[in-house]
Amino acid sequence: MEGTEQWKNQLEQWKNQLEPWKNQATQWLNQGIEYSHQIPPTQLYAALAVLLFTTLFFLLIRLFKRAKSDTIVLTGLSGSGKTVLFYQLRDGSSHQGTVTSMEPNEGLFVLHSETTKKGKIRPVHLVDVPGHSRLRPKLDEFLPQAAGIVFVVDALEFLPNCRAASEYLYDILTKASVVKKKIPVLIVCNKTDKVTAHTKEFIRKQMEKEVDKLRASRSSVSEADIANDYTLGIPGEAFSFSHCDNKVTVAEASGLTGVTNQVEQFIREHVKA
Repeated sequence: MEGTEQWKNQLEQWKNQLEPWKNQATQWLNQGIEYSHQIPPTQLYAALAVLLFTTLFFLLIRLFKRAKSDTIVLTGLSGSGKTVLFYQLRDGSSHQGTVTSMEPNEGLFVLHSETTKKGKIRPVHLVDVPGHSRLRPKLDEFLPQAAGIVFVVDALEFLPNCRAASEYLYDILTKASVVKKKIPVLIVCNKTDKVTAHTKEFIRKQMEKEVDKLRASRSSVSEADIANDYTLGIPGEAFSFSHCDNKVTVAEASGLTGVTNQVEQFIREHVKA
């Protein structure tokens, strides 16, 4: 009973201490209401409009920052080394060389080369899309959210696959989702650690020639068949990747030996750490 009485006394003291604050808050509220009645309605509405606009403005900025994509899509022909590059970027392992994927590999992670860096680093959503022709439609699932595309080319066996690789790249570069958003593309010449691998300059020139041929051969396709596509290049001029609306660059890498610095640079250019 004695303890209960003490609690009652303590509560009464707190109530008495809070009473002046309550009175002061009530006084301020009444003053605010009285002051608002003195303000002309037009000024009051203008002030409310400015407050509302400012609030919406900052909400939109926050929404825009959150909506910025962190997805990088890896694609290319089967056997070009996409999946090995995926594992190198994720955990620094080649997974014993040749890896064939029939389903997209994807993960959200900090690049392996950045795991020893201090501070908060933004993870990358990396998606390795299978290169088999029957599985390429899966690419369309990820392109709308892509911040960049890494198109992998086998620099060692390039010539036999030049036509097929160029056709696949042409299809990507003319997709509405890529053109409208101006998604940057990095053509990665993989396996450049081999002595007989072709240089990135040679590969770039050969692919530009093949794309130029494709422009001419596909120009006869009816408009109904290419309604969702865009044409490449400048009419009357030989095609160059510099003619694309989106930025297209060429780099070298070796997934097997872990030389991926140019790929990582591209990723971090478009998915800021």
